[in-house]
Amino acid sequence: MSRWTTQQAQAWYAKQPWRVGANFIPSNAINQLEMWQADTFDLATIERELSWAAAIGMNTARVYLHDLLWQEDADEFSRRIDQFLAVAAKLGISPMLVIFDDCWNAGAALGKQPESRTGIHNSGWLQSPGVHVVNDPAQWPRLEKYVKELLHRFDGDERILLWDLYNEPGNNKQREKSLPLLQATFDWAHEVRPSQPLSVGVWFDCAPLNEFQLAASDVITFHNYNDADNLRRQIEALAQLNRGLICTEWLRRAGGTTDGGGPRTGSSRVETHLPIFRQHNVGCINWGLVAGKTQTIYPWGSPEGSPEPAVWFHDLFRPDGTPFDTNEIECFKDLTGKQ
Repeated sequence: MSRWTTQQAQAWYAKQPWRVGANFIPSNAINQLEMWQADTFDLATIERELSWAAAIGMNTARVYLHDLLWQEDADEFSRRIDQFLAVAAKLGISPMLVIFDDCWNAGAALGKQPESRTGIHNSGWLQSPGVHVVNDPAQWPRLEKYVKELLHRFDGDERILLWDLYNEPGNNKQREKSLPLLQATFDWAHEVRPSQPLSVGVWFDCAPLNEFQLAASDVITFHNYNDADNLRRQIEALAQLNRGLICTEWLRRAGGTTDGGGPRTGSSRVETHLPIFRQHNVGCINWGLVAGKTQTIYPWGSPEGSPEPAVWFHDLFRPDGTPFDTNEIECFKDLTGKQ
């Protein structure tokens, strides 16, 4: 078996409630390894912070895994994933799990992770498996083992909403160089063909990657940090594929830089964008939930030592559970029916 038919995708999407959530990592973790490693896996913090998401009507979360954890001890990593899924299910949250990622820092290593560099957005976030592995097919057998074993292990697990096989393939100036691993990852996943849908979100202007991602995904996912008019146009275009739509990254209140280093214009905000997602029945997963060691309240490209911005870039809550903006929280509650 391979990709779902359009009818299968439509049937799955029709059974879903409006999916709303956040890209989630607990506030006391700087990256995927610190979230999941045995010494720093903090289920109490995870449960507390996900409860804030559930209280405003969120019913999904997008959560990143890491290949080194499976390589180290697949059984123990699986046990912690199972614990996480149990907590999420208790709160009515069905996560999507992300397997690979081309974003941010190379050189991932198990063990104690670095401290945050004040003012720098995602100073410790890790690529998985890292561009040096992405570009070296001789190292892919362990990745194939990871993907197949992971999907086999959790095939049929109704607590998992969707498998996001690869976040932002082509980032870090990789562009088409990531296409071979992306294609191989879909091949491995299709050999297992888990019960949950498979997807990789389109996120930038690279035709070879976008064409393959849209042609291979069961359900269509995408990223959009642009203004409301741009979001509407992208929804209208992708809706033509008739496979259901989930925006797996949005919310950029102000600032940030383009890939070329220049300033970005426009913004992606709760009060302007969440009603659009609701109107079109498009799932939406903002970045992120609780301000913490990832420091994503700071914009992309912010210099080290920057003070806390008056307008946060991402995130909804402070580590004590108070909102950055109470009006945003009321907007979530209103549109999800949690008032």
